[in-house]
Amino acid sequence: MGLPEDQAEVTAPHAADYIAPAPRVSVQAFCETVATAVAVKAAAEDRRLGKAHLTVQMGGVATAIENYRTVPTPNVIILETEGGRDILAGLDDLASVCDPGTRVVVIGTAHDAAPYRELVRRGVSDYVIGPVVPLDVVRSVCSLFSASEAVAVGRVIAVVGAKGGVGASTVAHNVAWAIARDLQLDSVVIDLDLAFGTAGLDYNKDPLQGIANAIFSPDRPDTSFVDRLLAKCTDNLSLLAAPASLERVYDLGADAFDAIFDTLRMTTPCIVLDVPHQWSGWTKRVLVGADDILVVAEPDLANLRNTKNMLNMLKGARPNDRPPLYCLNQVGMPKRPEIDAGGFIKTIESPPIASIPFDSRMFGTAANNGQMIAEISANHRTTKMFLQIARQLTGRGETRKQKGSFLAPLMRKLRAG
Repeated sequence: MGLPEDQAEVTAPHAADYIAPAPRVSVQAFCETVATAVAVKAAAEDRRLGKAHLTVQMGGVATAIENYRTVPTPNVIILETEGGRDILAGLDDLASVCDPGTRVVVIGTAHDAAPYRELVRRGVSDYVIGPVVPLDVVRSVCSLFSASEAVAVGRVIAVVGAKGGVGASTVAHNVAWAIARDLQLDSVVIDLDLAFGTAGLDYNKDPLQGIANAIFSPDRPDTSFVDRLLAKCTDNLSLLAAPASLERVYDLGADAFDAIFDTLRMTTPCIVLDVPHQWSGWTKRVLVGADDILVVAEPDLANLRNTKNMLNMLKGARPNDRPPLYCLNQVGMPKRPEIDAGGFIKTIESPPIASIPFDSRMFGTAANNGQMIAEISANHRTTKMFLQIARQLTGRGETRKQKGSFLAPLMRKLRAG
């Protein structure tokens, strides 16, 4: 019906920190219950199924069989089963009208008698025990492609300032450095402030090409084309720089960066977006479409208001994602009245993931030298904060140190002797 037996994978629902977006595919669901139909329709609004075309019909496998006698089958069929019915016989009948390559997801019940092995034999790609919520449907459909195509799909992290001049670019660049150097993830920083971007200065790079070449290319950018535009910063970190030029006006459409992000996702585990503080169709689309978001704010009233507004908007637009995070920057600036972290927590109802102290000398030196904070002071507490932020954004916890043997001190003494 769909996959050969050796490629099919049947899994129970499980929690996952990261769900890769689905490609442009057609999905048709056949639901027995209204509750499941509502969940599937809600899943269709999720950003990760933004490119998929998902439709819902009432009726289970019998309706699907009747439907596909006269029309081609989609890329994915979602079938809800009701307890007590012979789902295996229904799948056998469905196979007779299914096109090769169609993948089938079954939403069953805890009382289903059909064993997983028999479902796999009939080409079922995934099995989910109901009742389902929208995220279950999103995860199931997306996993069909991220796993079965054996493609490393990159995680996109967007960093944006709650207000101009809060140091969001500096935070983005230092966090990307920590992701690449300390977490050993191949990463790309994309400077999206085409007119005034500072990533090239911060990394001490002056590439002749960058993000603008990809945006204004008449052809869809492929992997080899984008690779030629990248400037190498370290073994694991590359930069897609902004032109930082006023020779043209950058009036971009909402989907201006979609093709570039899609191409980089295919080859790069982590993509850090340095998003300028502006509000337009494309900036909103970039933020809503990111896998994780960090809002950088200074401890004052305007930043507090903007942070709350941004977080509320993003939570509403991404109901099935991890909530966006925020951090405070330039905390403790002399002679400046500040709102402390407690004030932010009370208003926003969540704590900042870090409060980065004001240090004009260290940050100024780094900016003027084209260095990261870690290069100036590897053991400074701010360096450790950037690593902490990197871990939280990527979902990579602290690396556990191996416990030494109780004989280790004696062995060290023997080796020393």
